[in-house]
Amino acid sequence: MFLNRSDAGKKLAKKLTGYKTKNPVVLAIPRGGVVIGYEVASVLDCEFSVIVARKLGYLRNPEAAFGAVAEDGSVVLQPFSKKRLGKMEIETVLKIEKEEIERRKKAYRGKRELPNLTNRVVILVDDGIATGSTLMVAIEMCQKQKPKELVVAAPVSGDGMKRKLSQKVDNVIILETPIDFRAVSQVYEVFDQVGDNEVYKLFEMYRILRTLKKNLDYN
Repeated sequence: MFLNRSDAGKKLAKKLTGYKTKNPVVLAIPRGGVVIGYEVASVLDCEFSVIVARKLGYLRNPEAAFGAVAEDGSVVLQPFSKKRLGKMEIETVLKIEKEEIERRKKAYRGKRELPNLTNRVVILVDDGIATGSTLMVAIEMCQKQKPKELVVAAPVSGDGMKRKLSQKVDNVIILETPIDFRAVSQVYEVFDQVGDNEVYKLFEMYRILRTLKKNLDYN
């Protein structure tokens, strides 16, 4: 059980300290994953950014996902989606979510681009993995850039999801795999909403603190 995302991030970071000497880049899936990523990147003292992906929800039931889309246009669809949905509905949802992705990119990164991932150790983090829709498309996006090693790290997931991820990436670090796993929130005492402003402030704070540290080390 974790007190909150910050507590979970600190505990997750302890399992990732072996990557500190490998000059990794930590990529967080917003919004909750950014709190986790902040703690991990702080311990690893490495580059930290956000990878924006959105699930594709049914027009009449947005919470139920039939796929996901990443900021580079990568799309992962559930096998049944094209049988249950018409081309127009899929394209309508894609258009809506791509617009939201652009909004979030500007809100979180401003004019900064996603770091170059080629031949680098990339650590993808989230606050927990349930259906894994957004994570799977984020993985696909990262793999297109041919990283040296791709790692997925999160405080919690189902055991089946952990096995599935192990077949797709180089390493998977999950702290808790409850037998009765139903939702990410069940392993947190406090699981409040994370807003755009908090995400932006965490990235700004990280950049400022890392710049100060570099200046101190230089002097």
